Amino acid sequence: MVSQDLGVVGAGVIGLAVAWKAARAGHRVTVFDPSPARGGASWVAGGMLAPVAEAWPGEEAALALGEESLRRWPAFADELRAQGFDCGLSAHGTLVAAFDHADAEYLDVLARYLAGIGREATRVTGRELRREEPGLGSVRSGLLVPSDVFVDNRRLLESLLAAARQCGAEFVAENAESLSGDSVTTASGVRHFDTVVLCAGAHSGRLHSDLAQAVRPLKGEILRLRARRGTLPPPRHTVRAVVEGRPVYLVPRDDGSLVLGATQYEAGFDTGVRARGVRELIEAAERIFPAVTEYELTETAAGLRAGSDDTVPYLGPLSDGVYAATGHHRNGLLLAPVTADAVLAWLAGRPGPEGTEQARPDRNTSEERTDAGVGQR
Repeated sequence: MVSQDLGVVGAGVIGLAVAWKAARAGHRVTVFDPSPARGGASWVAGGMLAPVAEAWPGEEAALALGEESLRRWPAFADELRAQGFDCGLSAHGTLVAAFDHADAEYLDVLARYLAGIGREATRVTGRELRREEPGLGSVRSGLLVPSDVFVDNRRLLESLLAAARQCGAEFVAENAESLSGDSVTTASGVRHFDTVVLCAGAHSGRLHSDLAQAVRPLKGEILRLRARRGTLPPPRHTVRAVVEGRPVYLVPRDDGSLVLGATQYEAGFDTGVRARGVRELIEAAERIFPAVTEYELTETAAGLRAGSDDTVPYLGPLSDGVYAATGHHRNGLLLAPVTADAVLAWLAGRPGPEGTEQARPDRNTSEERTDAGVGQR
């Protein structure tokens, strides 16, 4: 493969994964971001790698791409480990819990759908779910999804940043003001490249007209809590739940802390944390895992997911030759390996990995979305 000069715009999990893999493959990489690793939605994410638990009828393209990326995750983590970095990939699966009768009906729809497409998800009673996680409260029923795991998002971001630098990637602490297929313009001037990859998450639509109506910010608030002396420890598994129709998740960390999330709504580029969002998350979590109310609340934060119309990202060339790697919706962490491998394939003149053909940026017409049977939850 011929070495190229590669400009990467954005240093969240997608930009960092692209930069690391490309630099490791011998390309000359320059990344533009004033706050690499810490400035975007990836820093405040839960870390779930959960394509099956996230599945829903009509979103088959998102499921296929997520599963393809999940298959690549062990090798991705091993490559980081070989460079001396541990991303905190867990082998524990996911529990999905329903709080009341209506929530259980929602779970029934998901269980029937997963069974119909041959995915592993075991339907269990609330009592059986509490055997897996004794700290759970009075849940009605649930699903066991052993394939869906989680990663420590902050450890991953710091590892990717260090590994990319170790491989020779250059980081420029500036925002891109404009870009084209061979250049990136910042306040300091214009730099030229063989290839430019747009990985700016929710801000991608501001940087490229092809994505102006395709990528939108979806605000999400999360909380971080820590177990105190005398309280139950966090659950071992990721616990996803539906509480009176509202989704909530609890994701443990090795240090005894717990990530609790996440709200999701449209609020433009506002990243302020609402008191209502904090209250809703704690109330929902208390019904699923009562001990959480005795935990210490250590952080509240909000991030902006890069939403797409059909939950599938935009991967591939735009009209002026810029490559898009954005619009990952709720699944930036999950899709980092397959996205980075897609960029390496493009640089080598090869087709991207399986599933990426459904993510081409020019798919976004209403007719194609209708034909694809895109579902709304």
